[in-house]
Amino acid sequence: MAPLSNLAVRDIETVAHPYTNLAALRETGPLVIERGQGVFVYDSDGKAYIEGMAGLWCTALGYGNEELVEAATAQMRKLPFSHLFTGKSHDPAIELAERLKEIVPVPTSKVFFCSSGSEANDTQVKLVWYMNNAFGRPRKKKIISRLRAYHGVTVAAASLTGLPNNHLDFDLPIAGILHTACPYHYRGAHAGESEEDFAVRLANELEELIRREDPETVAAFIAEPVMGAGGVIVPPQTYFREVMKVCRRYDVYMIADEVICGFGRLGTMFGCTALGFEPDSITVAKALTSAYVPMAAVTVPEPMYQAMLDESRKIGTFGHGFTYSGHPVAAAASASPSRPRARRRSSRPGSPRSAITRWSETRAASGSSVPSSLWPTRTPNVHSTRRPAWGRARYASPRRKG
Repeated sequence: MAPLSNLAVRDIETVAHPYTNLAALRETGPLVIERGQGVFVYDSDGKAYIEGMAGLWCTALGYGNEELVEAATAQMRKLPFSHLFTGKSHDPAIELAERLKEIVPVPTSKVFFCSSGSEANDTQVKLVWYMNNAFGRPRKKKIISRLRAYHGVTVAAASLTGLPNNHLDFDLPIAGILHTACPYHYRGAHAGESEEDFAVRLANELEELIRREDPETVAAFIAEPVMGAGGVIVPPQTYFREVMKVCRRYDVYMIADEVICGFGRLGTMFGCTALGFEPDSITVAKALTSAYVPMAAVTVPEPMYQAMLDESRKIGTFGHGFTYSGHPVAAAASASPSRPRARRRSSRPGSPRSAITRWSETRAASGSSVPSSLWPTRTPNVHSTRRPAWGRARYASPRRKG
């Protein structure tokens, strides 16, 4: 094995890496990425790599997008930081909240800003608990997630995550977090079971779990439209239709975790639209800024906002928030020019456009999907490919071993 570079040694002695075998890393050293441009990143030796995962499902507009850089730079010169605590605000946060309210496919009263999907999903849990306390339902607190789900790594979000390595020796999940079956037809269906029947069975299992736990104690269900870190699992087309029936029957608040699927991942602005369901709330992050600056958000429906008002009157404040909630630089990189003044400003040559606007333009210009001739018809390690009618990507399932 070649000796480690100076950079690699310095990294090993100073940086604790997430999602890494730390013992093995001490032997192999890190891959040090130095720069990026378009779909490529370059390591410290100048070697180019195609960044096929867009970072961590997030750099949707690629690297070196000067319009986003310009928007963030201009905001750093004007107002590099301000916060939203104690009634303060600033134009970028207001503008982004307005734009998100316009484009999300669910009724939304307010938008709460965070810095990551983990923070946002933690916030979802707290807001559900807060709302049910305001409604006089102190027992209705349990949250149902799914096996193989990924919702983050903070204490509550990691509990929602349904992957063993996020729980082992962290003493997770916390009490009150439950997991139901993963909608992976290829791996989980009974012999001869159609996707439609599989979806009905999983919805019935969800209903049985709610009834077993007592519907008066089950508050919410959270799901990614297409599961990301759990294996890029596309549910049956009828899955969410069946699940939503159960949620509505038992007054279970439905949260769509759009951290990965939001802003075009499935060919529509939001994944819940592609999958044909309307949640009560949506979590967004990642492509919101094309990951140039950390930013996340939670949509707040009117009944929940009224509960927040009631609790604020009782307690004297809404006691939740983060230093970087609605950070002006992140909001400036995100906020689409939605108001007339902003539209006039954005029409000037060289004026910055947002990540949201850039994604919309890229999507409109993309034309037809990838030609069929570019897809292999047969490979030894792929069992099947699926091309849902709502998407522009094909999803490959590996062959079963044995």
